[in-house]
Amino acid sequence: MSVTLKQVADAAGVSVSVASRSLNGRAREYRISETTEKSVKTTAAKLGFQPSQVARSLRLKRSGLVGVVVPDLSNPFFASIAREVTLAAEQDGYSVIVVDTRETTANEEKLVGQLLARQIEALVVCPVGQTQDHLSAIHDSGLPVVLVDRGFPDSKLTQVTSNHRAGAQQATELLLDHGHRLIGILQGLPGTLPNDERLAGLRAGLAQRNLDFDTTLLAGDNFSERSGYESTHALLRRHRGITALFAFSTPNALGALRATLELGRRVPEDLSLVTFDDIPFADFMSVPLTTVAQDVTALGRTAADLITQQLSGSKPPRLKNHCVQVHLINRNSIREVKR
Repeated sequence: MSVTLKQVADAAGVSVSVASRSLNGRAREYRISETTEKSVKTTAAKLGFQPSQVARSLRLKRSGLVGVVVPDLSNPFFASIAREVTLAAEQDGYSVIVVDTRETTANEEKLVGQLLARQIEALVVCPVGQTQDHLSAIHDSGLPVVLVDRGFPDSKLTQVTSNHRAGAQQATELLLDHGHRLIGILQGLPGTLPNDERLAGLRAGLAQRNLDFDTTLLAGDNFSERSGYESTHALLRRHRGITALFAFSTPNALGALRATLELGRRVPEDLSLVTFDDIPFADFMSVPLTTVAQDVTALGRTAADLITQQLSGSKPPRLKNHCVQVHLINRNSIREVKR
């Protein structure tokens, strides 16, 4: 049987209200002596008393919960974002509930509704990225909402995103510097901000060298390993002369590696590969991948800071769009091509 507050009060020889105020850090407010406060806390510890979070929430009209929504927890990038937000939120005394939408807007809407039913106090969302209407409605209700990674152009929501365009342009220029001209693109989810911005960066890199963008070199429908695998097979059947692949996510790149292995193509000897995102074990892969690395720590902590500032009573942030810089890590997955 769990120990009740009344049992703690009886054992300490005080009233229930004195015991409650002593345990909730309100002893000075009600002129309870330090000796009494210490006695109550010592007694509670000896008895193994655990305060009811449900009762506390009802009393304070606060749940102490922050919802975190991601599209794919199996993707190391989103798992890292969720972890950073969780660590930062816990430092401020909040608990976090993480849900996985499995890359569908329908699931996103359903799971967000379930989080709201749990009386969350704030919402951090890495959205699927195809619509923001349901998230805008939550923002309009007064609940703090921060989007991470897949934001929306001209949105009124607070957003934390990476400089996708600059990173993709850097990666494209690196491939071009190594002599590659027939580059297959393994894109993510079309219509989402990261995908569209990375395509824009790719186009900009080609334009710098007066090269046209060939849409037949573009394949893929998601940021998943499956999409990368199927797209690689499709592109290499369509263009046998492809010398390099640019994967728009690490799962896309892992799918590409599986496909090239099946096709007997070695990376980088037969086919160069560069990717967006990064993974902790990238340096230990048989083929360390050259990648545009996002600052996951900065993305997660910035989002958490923006949420906790609002929860502390501060005004909503005036700056709506927060851009985190990326950096290119040149490993061993690109070879030189003779022009």
